[in-house]
Amino acid sequence: MARKRVTYRPSKAGSALGGVVGGLFVLIGLFVAIPTFGLFGVLWTLIAVGITGANLYQAFGKGYVGPEIHIEEESDSEHAQPAAPGDTQARLTELRALYDQRLITQEEYEQKRREILKEL
Repeated sequence: MARKRVTYRPSKAGSALGGVVGGLFVLIGLFVAIPTFGLFGVLWTLIAVGITGANLYQAFGKGYVGPEIHIEEESDSEHAQPAAPGDTQARLTELRALYDQRLITQEEYEQKRREILKEL
């Protein structure tokens, strides 16, 4: 199986908006939560600072790449299992039916027929 590396980076606009909203929560923490709730307000404000910093880094940080996602793909014919004879016959019958109904051209029929027979 071949591995393909795919990275994802949130949009700048979405991350910037998250930074602005996070900034509002920091202000709420400083002026409302800390004076009213004490230790919970401090915790609220620290979490809001973390969320704000992460969003602003995603929006404007040059070194930010994004989380990495691995997608496994099967290589062409290296790991392919040979087709069962009954399966091959069914595929050829279906291919012929498509050709007889004029859903595929003769060139397409011949090309696909060769591919199916090559798998044997």
